[in-house]
Amino acid sequence: MADLHSRSCALLLWILLLHVFWAHQHQPVFPALVPHRPLVLVRSRFSARAHLDFSTHCNASCYHKRAAGEPREHLMEELAFETLYEDGSRTLTTVGLKEGVAPTSPPSARRRRRVGRRGRRRRQIYGADGRFNIRGDNFLLDYPFNTAVRVSTGCTGVLVSPQHVLTAAHCVHDGKDYVKGARKLRVGFLGPLALGNGTAAIKKPLVRWVRVKRTRVPKGWIQGPQEVSMDYDYALLELRWPHRQPFMRLAVAPVSEDLAGRRVHFSGFDSDRPGELVYRFCPVEDESSDLIYQHCDARPGASGSGVYGRVWDAALERWERKVIGIFSGHQWLEIDGENRDYNVAVRFTPLKFAQICYWVHGNKADCRRD
Repeated sequence: MADLHSRSCALLLWILLLHVFWAHQHQPVFPALVPHRPLVLVRSRFSARAHLDFSTHCNASCYHKRAAGEPREHLMEELAFETLYEDGSRTLTTVGLKEGVAPTSPPSARRRRRVGRRGRRRRQIYGADGRFNIRGDNFLLDYPFNTAVRVSTGCTGVLVSPQHVLTAAHCVHDGKDYVKGARKLRVGFLGPLALGNGTAAIKKPLVRWVRVKRTRVPKGWIQGPQEVSMDYDYALLELRWPHRQPFMRLAVAPVSEDLAGRRVHFSGFDSDRPGELVYRFCPVEDESSDLIYQHCDARPGASGSGVYGRVWDAALERWERKVIGIFSGHQWLEIDGENRDYNVAVRFTPLKFAQICYWVHGNKADCRRD
């Protein structure tokens, strides 16, 4: 009997060690960016206007531009970044890639899900409107809806750390200069509902505004052709002080087959529903190396929303909501003689994840833990 017990213990120990070894072997290996000394730039003129209805056009050469991989030097140039400070000063930081870590090619995003020919439709709304207004303290102030915040230039953002917000780059920069509203950029947090002044006593959420002390924008967005820049349409805002709300963690965007239900979700402050937080979800229709194509209904104002999916977390052994991209806008895609229109999210590749993670943590060690 004792011999049987010892054998059982040995078998359980072997299974446990095998599980730990398997988990270690299958942990994703992320590249490590090595930032160089920042270069001081002239102060921003804040001369640009915020264009919230962002739309681009892409053909086959644009869609397949990364199929064979990009030169390392070009990738590093696009992953350099500008930092805008609260006083209007700014710096440019170039980056290198840790030796021995090759730029990772995108996952098998070239396996396209074919869709039928589509004619031109009203931009950003596809058929019946599938958006849901989120109302009531029990929803607005609960996860994941309470990770959505307003950006004072008219966009949406998502909380990704105790002091950081991700949004779309075009909400703060037009590719040549920072928008006028970026001079005193603020982030709005929804609070408990308050009674309105009208006779109907409609409850509206209170908004608490917090100033942004630092903004970071990838060089791939700045002064690039518009259809290329959409690949880097994201920016990180650092708040003056930490908030006390839940935030959603980041993840490298998997191929759509690895998302629960192949679906993406996001909540934003669409301009046609003022004062309302609007939620939507839909399946991924197509994907490229840097973009996620879908038909989630959206209007201007939703730009910058955190696009999340349920991703399998091997360490926790469960499906977890994680931000895998940022909602950018609309794109006309011409492939194989067909015209298709999509709403588009920037997908987080391993290199983009490493860049954003460095922005948040300021060191490579914490990024590895993430």
